Amino acid sequence: MSRISPYGTWSSPITAAEVAAAGGGPQWLDVVGDEVWWAEARPAEQGRVALVRAVPGGTEDVLPAPWNVRNRLHEYGGRPWAVAEGAVVFTHWADQRVYAQSETGVVPLTPAPAEPQGVRYGDLRPGRAGEVWAVRERGTGPRPTDVERDLVAIAVDGGGERVLAASHRFLTAPKLSPDGRHAAWFGWDHPLMPWDGTELCVAPVAGDGSFGPHRVLAGGADVAVCQLEWETPSTLLALLDPDGWWNLHRVGLDGPVVNLAPVEQELGGPLWKAGSRWFVPLGGGRHAVLVSGRLAVLDEADGSVTPVADELTAWSSTGLAAYDGGVAGVAAGPAREAAVVHVADGVPKDLTPQPELPGAFLPVPQERVFTTDGGETVPVVLYPPRNPDFTAPDGTRPPLLVHVHGGPTGQHFPVLDLEIAYFTSRGIGVAAVNYGGSTGFGRAYRERLREQWGVVDVADCVAVAEALVAAGLADGDRVGIRGGSAGGFTAAAALTTTETYRAGTVMFPVLDLAGWTGAEGDTHDFESRYLDGLVGPLPETRQRYVERSPLANAGALAGPVLVQQGLEDRICPPEQADRFVARLAGRGIPYAYQRFAGEQHGFRQAATIVAALEAELSFYGQVFGFDTPGVARLELSR
Repeated sequence: MSRISPYGTWSSPITAAEVAAAGGGPQWLDVVGDEVWWAEARPAEQGRVALVRAVPGGTEDVLPAPWNVRNRLHEYGGRPWAVAEGAVVFTHWADQRVYAQSETGVVPLTPAPAEPQGVRYGDLRPGRAGEVWAVRERGTGPRPTDVERDLVAIAVDGGGERVLAASHRFLTAPKLSPDGRHAAWFGWDHPLMPWDGTELCVAPVAGDGSFGPHRVLAGGADVAVCQLEWETPSTLLALLDPDGWWNLHRVGLDGPVVNLAPVEQELGGPLWKAGSRWFVPLGGGRHAVLVSGRLAVLDEADGSVTPVADELTAWSSTGLAAYDGGVAGVAAGPAREAAVVHVADGVPKDLTPQPELPGAFLPVPQERVFTTDGGETVPVVLYPPRNPDFTAPDGTRPPLLVHVHGGPTGQHFPVLDLEIAYFTSRGIGVAAVNYGGSTGFGRAYRERLREQWGVVDVADCVAVAEALVAAGLADGDRVGIRGGSAGGFTAAAALTTTETYRAGTVMFPVLDLAGWTGAEGDTHDFESRYLDGLVGPLPETRQRYVERSPLANAGALAGPVLVQQGLEDRICPPEQADRFVARLAGRGIPYAYQRFAGEQHGFRQAATIVAALEAELSFYGQVFGFDTPGVARLELSR
């Protein structure tokens, strides 16, 4: 029989250490010969990313420690490994150089830069015989925006590198046509982001491997290409959105562009990491595609897009490949975290073991849709409290955390997330809001946020929180908000411009909008003009930057706040969090600030994940008025 205890106080077998252990996961999957390989983040090894492969009975490492298969391309990283000429070619995080492992050991293929990590590579692809092709970026000055990029060929035998092309400020690695006569890639320039508009480029490849002048086959300022693959020597397959939805198109070298299955569904996504994949050809006019993260098969014969393996509700765009009569990829579901799976004939099979989890304590995600006062619909994934050992006293309602994803072009899927289960198993509900600006719902929904960041996202989250309170599913006096990166901005903006929330956790956030631009701030190049679209162009709209910045509005903070920040974060620099917290001192509102050495944008080390999560629980306990047994008390300042 369950015990009666207030929401928030329930003891749970889901510990912060277990959350940390699951916090890595597989990524950058591909098939090598008849084997499935992938990169794997390991919190227990200080966040190292290992390269592993599936073998009978389990997995084995391809590269031993300390090799860390990760890079800083566009700061978010790009595809970090490839196999060419029998060698494993990869980028190493510590120095950002490209290395090759062969039977004789591991050797560098690119020179040591003059400045640490001053030259970076990513989106590695096999090129012509004896080469790997990649995007190279080089620092050219003291500012984070002082960067030049080009496409390069790297000799696998250590013979150096050569420049292939440099069509745009931002680029994806070129792919060689089946006959070796052409190369294709896509690129974009400031102030566009890759989900705004990109151009698909093709160039002839000469006998000596040099590229001729490129021409643009598809895309533009308001059409975004997010993936391309060669189909034949004269045709490409590409995901682009001329009609407002990422659909699969055939693009001919002589000009025609044909939508293979016109649907009002998203078969692509935002290119945060170069080398991502949302489709793979299966042959015979059939293609595996990801429809808002879910696997389906597109059949050209009848233009159908048919869901496959419905129990897997989110597939990663960093892990999808044709394999053994079907596809292999990284997928998660409502009762399972992300793992490597193989799907053939619609039947999924695990290639990595699923951890044993206390199923009765896991929340059951519910897909809901709420309507704002303005009539806009907002998709939400709701995670109600669940713990078979406890029942709350009659007449009480649970605390609620509004969870804000990053991006802001992210999307929250209805999947198991142990970080969320950490709270729900203790009696705290979580609502993950796909606010206006999220991807997965078409360009029009994504562009609800155009010049409205800090307005639409805040209002959508408020509408959801207030609707859940009105429905009796949450305690209106114990509603909090949490988010990281862009979600951290929305959380901080909501806390400083509304009265809905009693507390909030703000992780590695943007807090000073003007300071997060290339013109007036110190953010990295990839996003240095992002706010042109999210807030408005400078200097014409500068007043908006001030009015919407949590830093400028810190004096209006509605309730206690916990700020968590990595000290090596080059995307959202810690100086912004430092300045925000300095303005809280002496105002009488409780706050805490955790600064984590060795962490970048997002927390990767097990010790950090545990410390951050337990501090967050203690914080809510103190603010919302419930005990948090087994968790050290977080000291709050005023």
